[in-house]
Amino acid sequence: MKRVRITAIRKVQYADLMAKYENPIEHTCDVREGQSWISENGQCPEGLCPEAWKTMREFVEALARGEGNFFDGWMKNPYSAMISCNDGFRPVSFLVETLD
Repeated sequence: MKRVRITAIRKVQYADLMAKYENPIEHTCDVREGQSWISENGQCPEGLCPEAWKTMREFVEALARGEGNFFDGWMKNPYSAMISCNDGFRPVSFLVETLD
């Protein structure tokens, strides 16, 4: 199994959507741009948001098995993927890539 690095590349907030649709909440996403984790054996790294993991899990597991070239050449590096979490108000884009 290959190790896979997960890096938070960009985090945005849609204040207009938050104001219009979201109920006020006390705690939001803790992920910071540039933060990274290492997945060993295709497992969720400690400290990674569980909801973000749900969106990237299949890609991380496939990369850990040595697979790649998702969607017929979507990424310049065929052993990587750009995945966003499912938070429609403050999505985070993650680069997942093999290390080995």
